Amino acid sequence: MSMGHSHGHGTSHGAGNANETRVFWAMVLTASFMVAEVIGGVLSGSLALIADAGHMLTDTAALGLAWGAFRIARKPADTNRTYGYDRFQVIAAFINGLILLVLVGWIIWEAIERVLAPSAILPLPMLIVAVLGLFVNIAAFLILYKGAKDNLNMEGAMLHVVGDMLSSVAAIIAAGVIYYTGWTQIDPILSIFVAVLILRSGWFLVKKAFHILMEGTPDTFDIEVLKKDLIESIIEVKDVHHVHVWALSSERPLITLHATIDDLNLAQSVLTSLKKRLEETWKLGHSTIQIEVGDCADH
Repeated sequence: MSMGHSHGHGTSHGAGNANETRVFWAMVLTASFMVAEVIGGVLSGSLALIADAGHMLTDTAALGLAWGAFRIARKPADTNRTYGYDRFQVIAAFINGLILLVLVGWIIWEAIERVLAPSAILPLPMLIVAVLGLFVNIAAFLILYKGAKDNLNMEGAMLHVVGDMLSSVAAIIAAGVIYYTGWTQIDPILSIFVAVLILRSGWFLVKKAFHILMEGTPDTFDIEVLKKDLIESIIEVKDVHHVHVWALSSERPLITLHATIDDLNLAQSVLTSLKKRLEETWKLGHSTIQIEVGDCADH
């Protein structure tokens, strides 16, 4: 019986450092404009602006959490955290998703109250603040977008900013309708519409983060297809079983498996071939493989 590892649990932090910087500047932009939105929402009486300001407040905290997660993830592995601290990014994404869901509930609650009891709204101050907020949100979105493709922590941060963008657009539309028609109920109605859009994004973020935290198989892997590929591509391998694929973070998938062969003398060459196949074809750079002859030892 032979055991094999791809050693070195650390990860390249080049992309992580770049994402950390992106999140920091997005946080600064969001925090700097939040005060203006609060003032504008109170002066104009707009729920859309107040909701957007509240969203920006939670976003500042959410971006701060994402930024802190990147810094913590840079810590090297130790005897207590042998895989390092990358998983903290997933925890941050999960918390950010929950914050989005709570925020949606608050916006809908406030909007229903405004629909039942409409209040006066000043459309011009509302419009000015909403337009400025949209520019700030677009700038923050462009900063974060490049790093959000493969990193769940970045995706969580970006979804907060996307929610802000939608809220700003809703406030602009509402201000225009109120200015020309005087129909103030458009403000809470659009707020509910935006909240529903945010709800969908927040739910999927929580779902993906929870899947990783539960050691679920990444969506990009089909274990049965992987087993078949290894058996067909490496002729010495007669069977592959006890396959477990999971992820430390959205960027770091891992695998453990047992492989059965007929000749123990071929164990090292088969091990090398398996690792090469997993890394080059399946992008699994860290693998733990148990080579067996005959029945599985676990049975």
